[in-house]
Amino acid sequence: MERSDKIDLQKVKESLNEREERFLSPQAAYSKDAVRRFLDERIDTGHRQNYAADSDRILHSLAYTRYIDKTQVFYLVDNDHITHRVLHVQLVSKISRTIGRFLGLNEDLIEAVALGHDIGHCPFGHDGEAYLSELCGASGIGPFQHSIQSVRFLDKIEVKGRGLNLTLQVLDGILCHDGEIHTQALFPQREKTFDTFDQEIANKAADPDTPITPMTLEGCVVRMADTISYIGRDIEDAIRLNLIKRSQLPKAAVARLGDTNGTIVYNLVTDVIKNSFQRPCIAFSQEVSKALKEFRQFNLNHIYLNPKIKPDAGKIRHVFQVVFERYLKDLKEGNQTSIIFTEYLDGMSDEYKNNTSLPEIVRDFIAGMTDQYFLMQCPREIRPTRITGRL
Repeated sequence: MERSDKIDLQKVKESLNEREERFLSPQAAYSKDAVRRFLDERIDTGHRQNYAADSDRILHSLAYTRYIDKTQVFYLVDNDHITHRVLHVQLVSKISRTIGRFLGLNEDLIEAVALGHDIGHCPFGHDGEAYLSELCGASGIGPFQHSIQSVRFLDKIEVKGRGLNLTLQVLDGILCHDGEIHTQALFPQREKTFDTFDQEIANKAADPDTPITPMTLEGCVVRMADTISYIGRDIEDAIRLNLIKRSQLPKAAVARLGDTNGTIVYNLVTDVIKNSFQRPCIAFSQEVSKALKEFRQFNLNHIYLNPKIKPDAGKIRHVFQVVFERYLKDLKEGNQTSIIFTEYLDGMSDEYKNNTSLPEIVRDFIAGMTDQYFLMQCPREIRPTRITGRL
């Protein structure tokens, strides 16, 4: 007991920061260089390193808890072996930390970005995002984008509108994580501040096609790992649901990367490490990049756009409209008995309520819902039907 009382944890923290400089790559993001929007005495005077603390803040957030019932690709399917958003996030974290370890990068930063990157996804994955985006656009608040919403949840909405005060490096990696964009090599844009970060959000909100790149190699790793984690996994899920057959996979891509999730992940990770080691970028080789692009196109044509996975798409679009319009009406009429008041706005900070338009509040409320909670908000007679087993 006496011994533990004499331990100076601040000095231990300093030694951990010094160890990063000795053992991590000179191109890594060191914990001591992290930047926060606001002073944070708990971090500054405590023993936790910056990015490790950010990982914990995300992990213990309410938004992270809701990952458990959010769609990855396949929705309304009662099959316990289909990937949900929470598993995807864990896979991204593991794969990106593995790559980061070989490249001498900061695994705490990688973990924080990976854990938070999809927190902004609304119910029913990318289809739900498209439906919510239509409603947001019609309400005059611009298209819905889950990457921006992820930052919004963590920076503006968590802790009843006060936010988690995460580091710029973590928030930037989350904003720039877009694994839907195929890139052979990513070079970080290092010179960013919160001012330039906020401008990037504004530019992206105005034009979703605006290209943005992470400010750290760690953020670039997570962006690459996002694709690595889902490309083969979605194939396995589609085969399990009898949507495709393994024999249909593109032969040239299979010859280079394999035809199972395990071999695809292994070959992609190996290639990234080999082509990024001691380089100022995170990159695939040209050959592997081409094979990955072929797999992505195959998945798009045979899985993501396959009408078999969207039997009740019309109903779901209608449900989004019903729910959005109901809560917008409740806000306009000041219906204090509505759950948007009792379960969402209750206790919310004045800053959030005073600086957020009514359609934006509805967007934030819906985006944070799990699939099941969302379905419970609409009358039973218009709820879509669940599928058991296979498609």
